[in-house]
Amino acid sequence: MKIERIPPGEIEARSFAIIGEELGGIHLDPREEPIIKRVIHTTADFEFARTLAFSPGAVEKGIESLRAGAAVVTDTNMAKAGINKGNLGKLGGDVFCFMSDPDVASEAKSRGVTRAEICMERAAALRRPVIIAVGNAPTALIRLSELMEEGRISPALVVGVPVGFVNVIPAKELILQSAVPHIVIKGRKGGSNIAAAIVNALMLQALAQGEESSIL
Repeated sequence: MKIERIPPGEIEARSFAIIGEELGGIHLDPREEPIIKRVIHTTADFEFARTLAFSPGAVEKGIESLRAGAAVVTDTNMAKAGINKGNLGKLGGDVFCFMSDPDVASEAKSRGVTRAEICMERAAALRRPVIIAVGNAPTALIRLSELMEEGRISPALVVGVPVGFVNVIPAKELILQSAVPHIVIKGRKGGSNIAAAIVNALMLQALAQGEESSIL
């Protein structure tokens, strides 16, 4: 097999061209297409073209909130690390992950709950527009759903893509059945890298819209 020598700056563009070719005749909503392709680029898994579920207006809501400087709260430091801080900073936003905070660990232990649940409570305490990006812990989505029902948090968008076997599908169903704007992967698949990829794709669209507005 021949190895192509591709200039570094062309690798991503070539990858997305291949993705477009292999998707073939699959029709994608033009608002959702950049996100789906970014997830496939991150995972090389074309199944996500079928399993990524978007609530009506979720992409627009995510872009709008990012352009307004919303904070992003993740359930893992891996997802936080994967989010492009430069792009988020251009939009006036911040990214938070409370998982490693000593007080989160101690409170979770004393209450007999997961750190991810406490992290969602910390997100509610921010008292500012937030996008919640969950890529690992279904308990984060379960607690988030409870907090939403209690009126303690109203996320601008929920990216619900935890991966695993225990309570993953029921946790995702809570978000899918809710009124909150959401982007969710149906089934067991997901991951922190995907959560970050979705947020990054939304940020690219938010920045592009800002550039279009400045030209007009």
